[in-house]
Amino acid sequence: MYPRLLEIPIPIEFLGIDSITIYSFGAMMAAAFLTAAWLTRRELERLYTLGKLNAVQVLSRKGNNKGRKVQASPASLVGTVTVIAVVGGIIGAKIFHILENWGDFMVDPYGMIFSQGGLTFYGGLLFAAAGIVWYIRKHGVSLPLFTDSILPTVMLAYGIGRIGCHLAGDGDWGITSNPNVKPGFIPDWLWGETYPNNILGVTLPESGVYPTSIYEFVMASALFALLWSLRNHPFKAGWLTFLTVLFFGVERLLIEQIRVNNVFDVFGLEVTQAEMISVVMIIVGIVGLAFTTRRK
Repeated sequence: MYPRLLEIPIPIEFLGIDSITIYSFGAMMAAAFLTAAWLTRRELERLYTLGKLNAVQVLSRKGNNKGRKVQASPASLVGTVTVIAVVGGIIGAKIFHILENWGDFMVDPYGMIFSQGGLTFYGGLLFAAAGIVWYIRKHGVSLPLFTDSILPTVMLAYGIGRIGCHLAGDGDWGITSNPNVKPGFIPDWLWGETYPNNILGVTLPESGVYPTSIYEFVMASALFALLWSLRNHPFKAGWLTFLTVLFFGVERLLIEQIRVNNVFDVFGLEVTQAEMISVVMIIVGIVGLAFTTRRK
């Protein structure tokens, strides 16, 4: 594993820091956000060109109109949306991780808050979504069309981010793998991974654990490709949004069956936080599709 990609020495010690470390998880998260922003901008520009989205008012940064409000494509909002997604995503992901591991938080609150790992995807998604919805509604952009544009790209970004989890070895792995039932055509590294040099410093079983991060990257990439191909669907605005929500729920519910996670007792059933949220997303996706699977 490669939790640290690069370490840049600083010739002059500054504030007790003699080097800057670039971590694989942070690098992949940056790649994920930039990819999603680029694709979302392309899709919003396409819808604006087709006349499906109205212009928005933004502050000009160029020429004689600098500092004045001008009419522009909704694609111009993507930069701010990305910042909201990054900040809200990190805060929400950290809060949900703390709630999921409350006992560990009470033992070492400072360490958990400022640790490099410990981020829960659904928490980040919910917080980021709330901030983005507020910002988009403030600018009068069609929310169903905007979410149709951004959510499929979030699916791909999620997969890219999982590669960062895999490289860092941050604990987002599966249960102990069983080499006795491994199909011959599957490589050993894709069936059981021991995550040497993982950032948690944990020693895993010799047989390895299921590298669920890689599985999620493959599933997320395939689902994104399908969603991207359905952008010109004949149904009402919001249809692609609910289909993506459904896919998110199904994908995470499936991977949780072989993934290590904290278990809670709910009405006598042992479930994870991700499983509960996944079921809600599946229900929301199905109900939403029932209302939007109608011709425009």
